[in-house]
Amino acid sequence: MKRSLSAVALLTLALAACDAERKSPEDAGAATATAPAPALDQPVEDVPPATAPPGTSVPAPVPGSYQGYGKTRFGMSAEQVKQNWDGELDGAPSEGTTCYYLRPKQADRAGWPALMFEDGKFVRYDVETIADVAPGGGQIGMSADDIKTAYAGRVDEQPHKYVEGGKNLRVRSEDGASAIVFETDAAGKVKSWHVGVTPQVDYVEGCS
Repeated sequence: MKRSLSAVALLTLALAACDAERKSPEDAGAATATAPAPALDQPVEDVPPATAPPGTSVPAPVPGSYQGYGKTRFGMSAEQVKQNWDGELDGAPSEGTTCYYLRPKQADRAGWPALMFEDGKFVRYDVETIADVAPGGGQIGMSADDIKTAYAGRVDEQPHKYVEGGKNLRVRSEDGASAIVFETDAAGKVKSWHVGVTPQVDYVEGCS
């Protein structure tokens, strides 16, 4: 009887081994592949809120306009301009002249315009630094094509009187009372610009 039980046990083990051999590695892989994959419609980790790239700064306000600069307005007297200017202005007309400039009294004057006066009235401001942006977005360093695109349909082009190959790009205000003049070099890059009323905005040599 013991020998009969042992024979049955051995037969059971043999059948199990044969069944295991019949299952190939491919069968095992297929079984694994049918297992459901984890859901991916949600991020594994919390995503932080969007932020501006490091070093991004908020654009500074543009103080220059077709009517004046900052709190000043064309047509103001020199005293009125000084009262509305944040800081000190320096300058005075030469003997026998009615046209002159007031300039900020900072040591280097960097980033500030020169304010032109004629016959006692503020009539124009001149800019030679990239720190300022003209009304409408024009800026030193732009190309002539950039200016023509920014002020499409409003640019009158003339040769520069003193710079060979240079241009004067004149942009009139919507009411025609004032204008911007962008001066370019021979390569077509804006080197300076000024805003003023007529006829002073078209003075080629400033007050000279």
